Amino acid sequence: MTTIVLKPKKEESLQRFHTWVFSGAIQRIEGNPAEGELVEVVDSNRNFLAVGHYQVGSIAVRVVSFVSQTVDDRFWAAKIEQAYQIRKSIGLVNSLNNTYRLVHGEGDSLPGLIVDIYDDTAVMQAHSVGMHQIRQLLANAIVEKIPEVKNVYYKSETTLPFKAPIAPEDGYLIGNESKISALENGLQFHIDWLRGQKTGFFVDQRENRALLERYSTGKSVLNMFCYTGGFSVFALRGGAKLVHSVDSSDKAIELTEKNVKLNFPDDSRHESFAEDAFKYMNANEQKYDLIILDPPAFAKHREALRNALKGYKRLNAKAFEQIKPGGILFTFSCSQVVTREQFRLAVFSAAAESKRNVRILHQLSQPADHPINIYHPEGEYLKGLVLWVE
Repeated sequence: MTTIVLKPKKEESLQRFHTWVFSGAIQRIEGNPAEGELVEVVDSNRNFLAVGHYQVGSIAVRVVSFVSQTVDDRFWAAKIEQAYQIRKSIGLVNSLNNTYRLVHGEGDSLPGLIVDIYDDTAVMQAHSVGMHQIRQLLANAIVEKIPEVKNVYYKSETTLPFKAPIAPEDGYLIGNESKISALENGLQFHIDWLRGQKTGFFVDQRENRALLERYSTGKSVLNMFCYTGGFSVFALRGGAKLVHSVDSSDKAIELTEKNVKLNFPDDSRHESFAEDAFKYMNANEQKYDLIILDPPAFAKHREALRNALKGYKRLNAKAFEQIKPGGILFTFSCSQVVTREQFRLAVFSAAAESKRNVRILHQLSQPADHPINIYHPEGEYLKGLVLWVE
């Protein structure tokens, strides 16, 4: 195994169990590792620190073990089984819900790997070459350890690091397409993992959609950036008097309409609009009782942070213009580089400009099947606020 030797005093983050080794911390590489290869990391005195996947770029090693041990098929299968047992223990696998995240990267000690379960199908994404190289092994372990899963779809064409000299192809590693709908808290959803964003559905908003349902009775609801219409469907079940779903993507609107029809056929309360968010809000004079803002990530790297915060402020300012007195705003950021405090400040600035009295009812985050490794705070990405607006 290739050995990565760190510079003096650069071992401290690994001693605190952080799972990344940055290229700037490396003194030398003893060997010529290929991307995705397992390497051993030692300090400047050659004391063992960790084993991880090597990769070209700023994050040079993603740690898979802080113990010197054999990393083989049994190692990976045990990690998958542990992740599944956690989901079972928190009650996610039940008769009303067959949709959940099985593996959340560093949060499940499997850095660079995402796996979402939709009924009998697992959709797997690799964000590191190391996980890409063992994709079939991982797929075998998923089917072996999770009785419900019969199919594993691999979807990593757009997620693998661009520096890697590989040509990943999306497709089934095991089985084939059987069902395209999934169950979340008793509601059905079409899942398009072949062409949809991410793994096909935003599993991370499950609890927040259930919370929205409680606030929807008798309300006029605007769901911006609706994607598959998750919030819209829960608002309809919650008794909303009307729901408007808006997304710039025709494909997203098509999925939203399918999901509404699947659960509430011929329901005249719902209407969808394929339009840019700001264009819609600028042209629409209608006021709403409840607005959901769940935009895509405005910043995927720190260089875009400043513009992202301006974007969040501008978007929330428009919402404050269009919400009725006594209205409720669900507003989110899924940008990892935007901290909870920065997002809250952007929303605060928009509220101050609106000169309206605003109260925080809930501070939201990602659910338990998207765990955050306490030693890897970067895993916290979803943050949200539920606001009462007078």
